Amino acid sequence: MEMNPINKQSDDCDPDRPAHPGVFPSGEAGKSERNPAERRVDFPVSVVLPAGGTGERTGLQTPKQFCSFLGRQLISYTIQAFERVSWIQTIVVVVAKENTDLMTDIIQRFQHRKVRVVPGGSTRHRSICNGVLALGSGQDEEGGSTAERPKVVIIHDAVRPFVEEDFLYKIAMAAKEQGAAGAIRPLVSTVIATTSEGYLDHSLERAKYRASEMPQGFTYDVIHQAYQSCTESDFEFGTECLHLALQYCGTNAKLIEGPPTLWKVTYKRDLAAAESIIKEALSRTACVITGGSAQAVTLAEALQKAVGALEMELDAIPDLMGDNARYLVTEWNFIHVSISGSCLSEVEALLTALEAANRAILHPLVVILVHLSTSDELSISGRMAEPAAITDLASAAKLRNIFVYGVLLQQSKDTDCWERSVLRVAEITSALIRERSSALVGQLLQA
Repeated sequence: MEMNPINKQSDDCDPDRPAHPGVFPSGEAGKSERNPAERRVDFPVSVVLPAGGTGERTGLQTPKQFCSFLGRQLISYTIQAFERVSWIQTIVVVVAKENTDLMTDIIQRFQHRKVRVVPGGSTRHRSICNGVLALGSGQDEEGGSTAERPKVVIIHDAVRPFVEEDFLYKIAMAAKEQGAAGAIRPLVSTVIATTSEGYLDHSLERAKYRASEMPQGFTYDVIHQAYQSCTESDFEFGTECLHLALQYCGTNAKLIEGPPTLWKVTYKRDLAAAESIIKEALSRTACVITGGSAQAVTLAEALQKAVGALEMELDAIPDLMGDNARYLVTEWNFIHVSISGSCLSEVEALLTALEAANRAILHPLVVILVHLSTSDELSISGRMAEPAAITDLASAAKLRNIFVYGVLLQQSKDTDCWERSVLRVAEITSALIRERSSALVGQLLQA
């Protein structure tokens, strides 16, 4: 089966084109087990996401942070990027008062955690200030207690969904050491000044200047003092948080060049680019359901290791009950590992749950049944659903835009043979998820 690897855009590619973020974060919220130990953050970090903009530059009636991709609002993807980082304790989303109910519905629908909604102000700085003050209040709007006041506050735009943990770590650590830190990028175009008559006055030497981007990080004391000290003019017309820290706290920010993936959804064409990137990246993640079996868990761990070389990420969970039910509304691809003969009924239950969640309207879902056969015989009769049953199930699911596949893995005591078989299963599942080839629907494949 031919594989179609996705080419990542490097830093020296066309800067006017949105850069691909690699594997888009879709792991379990608050879980970072794949991250190296040196990224450990031993101080509290919180995030403020100003999301009160009207999106005038997109030319759309709906503010861009609330525009939907695949049935899910853009801001939900941004929240998820922060939520999955274990060392971030609270995410404050600041929205216009008229959008409070919409934001609350998004949080509930996609089962976001760590999130608080705070009413915004009339300008960007007023909204950010409200978010910062909420982090230091010690109480939420209902009077309940919140997490401890953060040491570092990261401020980020709600419409930059492709922020990565590596860079957040750099910002958080630099902010703790210096008091403030911010992302920068090389200027794309030369900056010029014009006369009042509309003629060229002068131009700036582009090599000496950088574009200020998000995220930006501050110690809580610095950003709080800056907002307590700034003027009404700053609140009304200012946009740069790093400048406030320098002007009112004497804190000279550490500037860190960020990756090209930090681009901001600003214009209508950016919405289409973001949707395309999200679709492509989601095809490289999946949720593995093990059923709690020790053998299935072992296989899931082996698959996680194998797909890493294929630029895929897998999250393994025992079932879709309790907190794990959120995968039904956030994930697009599911791998069900089966040991027993009851696998088909379990897949049917998964399909029923996905249909109830109304997931496959705008984008197809993929469900792959991986059956681990412990028999020495190649026959699977009595141990796994017959191919005809899988075909019937897949044909019915296809009408609901859900693609179902079956993969048989023969267990082997030979280590080399077993590793080759697991790698083959990883290649098959990766290809099926990426390609969604209708010609293979219902086929039973043997690794």
